[in-house]
Amino acid sequence: MAEQNMVKIEVAYALPQQQKIITLEVPDRTTVFEAAQRSNITDFFVGLELSDVSMGIFGQLVKKPHEYCVREGQRVEIYRPLIIDPKVARANRAAKAKQRKLQPSNAVTQKLPEET
Repeated sequence: MAEQNMVKIEVAYALPQQQKIITLEVPDRTTVFEAAQRSNITDFFVGLELSDVSMGIFGQLVKKPHEYCVREGQRVEIYRPLIIDPKVARANRAAKAKQRKLQPSNAVTQKLPEET
């Protein structure tokens, strides 16, 4: 039996209060989804279901994680679902900034003594 080539990769997942990067070796031709499963990252995050999340490699979405094979040195990233659309979030921040600009300042102004 021929020796199977192994590739060293990382699997990453993060919540605002907890992050985890797991380094592991997987057989060559392992898919992104299989790599995430082999990492056992779900043991560290209650409620994380790999079948329900998007995955990527170094910030690039992998549309077919069950088909795309990882390569040496890649980092598989497991993405959380967005709470709010980024465009909507930016519009909200801009509206708040505009509102703050229009409100009168609460700063206390102090009169300087006049020179005599």
